[in-house]
Amino acid sequence: MSSDDQSELFSEPDAAMPEAAPGAAGRPLAVRMRPRALSEVVGQDHILGPGSLLARLVAQNNFGSLLFYGPPGSGKTSIAEAIARETRSRFVRVNAVMSNVAELRDVLGVARRAPGARTILFIDELHRFNKTQQDLLLPDVEQGVVRLIGATTHNPGFYVNPPLLSRSHLFRLEPLSTDAVAGVLAVALADAERGLGGLGVTATAQILSELAVFCDGDLRRALNALEVIALGKAGPSAITVEDLALFARERRIRYDADEDEHYDTISAFIKSCRGSDPDAAMYWLAKMLAGGEDPRFVARRIVILASEDVGLADPNALPLAVAAHHAVDFVGLPEAELTLAHATLYIATAPKSNSATLALGEAHRVLAEEPVQAVPEHLRDKGGQASKRMGHGKGYRYSHDFPEGVSGQDYMERPVRLYTPKTAGAESAIAERLKRWVGLKDSMSIRSVKKLAEPGPRP
Repeated sequence: MSSDDQSELFSEPDAAMPEAAPGAAGRPLAVRMRPRALSEVVGQDHILGPGSLLARLVAQNNFGSLLFYGPPGSGKTSIAEAIARETRSRFVRVNAVMSNVAELRDVLGVARRAPGARTILFIDELHRFNKTQQDLLLPDVEQGVVRLIGATTHNPGFYVNPPLLSRSHLFRLEPLSTDAVAGVLAVALADAERGLGGLGVTATAQILSELAVFCDGDLRRALNALEVIALGKAGPSAITVEDLALFARERRIRYDADEDEHYDTISAFIKSCRGSDPDAAMYWLAKMLAGGEDPRFVARRIVILASEDVGLADPNALPLAVAAHHAVDFVGLPEAELTLAHATLYIATAPKSNSATLALGEAHRVLAEEPVQAVPEHLRDKGGQASKRMGHGKGYRYSHDFPEGVSGQDYMERPVRLYTPKTAGAESAIAERLKRWVGLKDSMSIRSVKKLAEPGPRP
C-alpha cells in the first residue's frame, strides 16, 4: 500500500461517510439509510438505551476497544460509523476477508505517525482474522494508538484471541424485531432524500410487516428486498401481496453450517428431544434441513440421544435410532426427512432415563479417584496350566445353577454402587428386578454364614 493510499484511509467522519445524494447511483438503499447518529439506531435499546454503558462511553468519548457480536443486518457497522461521527474520530475501515498482515502494518503505522488524532479502526468480520493478524493488533490497542471496533457474527469466545478479547468491551446485538424492521422500511419508502420517496411507491403496514418477517431480523436484507420490489414497479403504485410472493418463495433460512447457527440449532434440537417437546424438536429439525444441514449429522445425534437420554426407559429407542441412521444413508434426501421426523418424534415422546449416562460417569469418577481394583481370583481366566496352578477361577459360582441366575458372589473386591435405575418406562421393571435380586443375594449370604457356623468339617 502506498503512502497516498494510506492517507486516503484516514479522514474526518463526514468525508469517510458522506451523505448520500437522492438516488445516488450504485449506492444500495441499505447504505443510504444507515443511521447518522446513535439516536437513529433501532432495536438495540439494551446496549444503547438511556443510561446504558455503551451510550455513556460514547457520550464521554472515553472508551477503548469494542467488539460487536450479532447476526447479519443487526446494526454492527452502523453503530461503529455513528460512534465515529459523534466522537469526531478518524475512521479506518478494514474487511477481514480481503485484508492481510501487510495492510494492517501500514494502517497501524499511519496511526502511530498521527498521535494527536483519535483513530477508530473498524474491522468487519473480525473472526476471519487468524491468530497472527489478531496478535498484530495487540500492541497498538494496548497503547491506545487505535481504538479497535470489531464486528463479528461468530461467538467471540471461540474466534477472538483471549488477549484481544480481554482488552475489549463486548456487546451482543440481537436480531431486530419485526416491528423495528417494518418501521425502518416505512421511513425508507417515504424518505425522498435518502430513500425511495421519489418513486411514489407505497405499502400498507401489513405488507411491510410481512416483508420484515421474511427477513428474519436482518435489516440490510429487508431494505435490499424493498428496493428491488419498489424499483420493479412500473410507476407510482402500491406494493401488493403478489409483489411479495416471489420474494417469499426465495426466502433463505439463516443457517451457517459448522458455525454458530449450526451449534445453536442442534443444541435446541437436542434439548427439545430431551425435554419431551415433540413440536419444538420438529421445528428445529425442519430449520436444520431447510438450512442445508447434513442429515447424517442429525441422525448421529438421534442415536446419541437414544442412549444418553432415553436409555433403559425404552430399550427400543436405540435400535430404532440406528435403523434411522442406516435409512438416511440408504434413502437420501428428500425422502430421508421422513425417517428423521419418525425418529425425532419417537425420541421426543419416549420415556426418559439418563441412568446409563450417570452410571458411566460415576464409574469413570471412581476409577480416577480411588485405587484401581484387581480382578478377584474367582473371576480370573483359568485357561492354561499356569493359571490353574495360581488358583484362577477357583470358587467361581456358575450363575445359571442358582435361582434367577443370582449366585450371591461379589464381582469386585470392593463392591461399589454405580448404577441407580430410574422409575420411568421399562426401567421401572429393572428397578424391581434389581431389588428382588438384592434380597436373593442377602439370603444366600445369611445361609452361607449359618452353614459356616454349623459343627463339622469346613471347606
